[in-house]
Amino acid sequence: MRAVVVKEFGPPEGMAIEDRPTPEPDADQVRVDVRAIGVNYPDLLVIGGKYQSLPPRPFVPGKDAAGIVGAVGENVRHCRIGDRVLVQLEHGAYAEQVLAEDQNTYVIPKRMSFIEAAAMGLVYQTAHFALIERGRFEPGETVLVNGAGGGVGIAAIQLVKALDGTALAGTRSPAKADAIQAAGADAIIDLAADDLRDALRQQVHAATGGRGADVILDPLGGEVFDASVRALAWRGRIVVVGFAAGRIPEIRANYLLLKNISASGLQWSDYRDRDPAWVRRVQLELFGIYEAGKIHPQVMRTFPMEEFGAALDLVATGQVVGKVVLTTSQPA
Repeated sequence: MRAVVVKEFGPPEGMAIEDRPTPEPDADQVRVDVRAIGVNYPDLLVIGGKYQSLPPRPFVPGKDAAGIVGAVGENVRHCRIGDRVLVQLEHGAYAEQVLAEDQNTYVIPKRMSFIEAAAMGLVYQTAHFALIERGRFEPGETVLVNGAGGGVGIAAIQLVKALDGTALAGTRSPAKADAIQAAGADAIIDLAADDLRDALRQQVHAATGGRGADVILDPLGGEVFDASVRALAWRGRIVVVGFAAGRIPEIRANYLLLKNISASGLQWSDYRDRDPAWVRRVQLELFGIYEAGKIHPQVMRTFPMEEFGAALDLVATGQVVGKVVLTTSQPA
């Protein structure tokens, strides 16, 4: 089977497709013949050697894959040979075949395509845990989603609307506004505005009648995070999802005290590793919301696996709205 291999940390141009032996599952593993592969921003960090946990080299990158179960270990109980599944990995998805732990393998709904499934893994899990577990969202609340055009952002907007909330979409790209609103956003917050420290709060107050946002999901950091804290409502919650803007921000503790607000962080892979049953419950809930027609993975473009560099370049340059997905040449 073929796989995209990282031999040295660096830009995606340093990777190449190689032939590798067909992997054999152990007692608790599943082998999946991959049809579609999710491309995520953390892939760039892992490939570049900048992620918080890095695999030994050489390795195959990628955290989401969807396909058909081709082999199972003797202890596997969540799927059978021939099932259509989504698998979530720490790395290894950019390949024609992958090994996944049984506990991280999920049979997908009958009407869900492999491309939709690959686009629904990491980003929807991240959005759900950030919104519900860390952000303590309740129906009727207002949520500001920063980086709203990305995979996590689109997923979060759809979830807020599916769960009866108001979604404010923060973006620095006016060109993405139409697609973001099509995902369900109630208002666009311009993160490229002059004097963002005051402008962000003014925009949020204008959209909420002066109240502010109950929950803010922030994957950007930097000045966006600094300004967002000021836009929280009384007892508001801000959740740190990442630092795509570059600077890791600091928060002044008096802000927390004065308005009884709270700040927390989300490292989703900890939940996958520490409590896979919890992650499974969330994935089944997400599938249920999908089957109810309330969320729909937004895939901007697909690429054959051989064009992984072009897909990663779109992510790196911030041109993606929703997701891009790689497809393999495996027979349908």
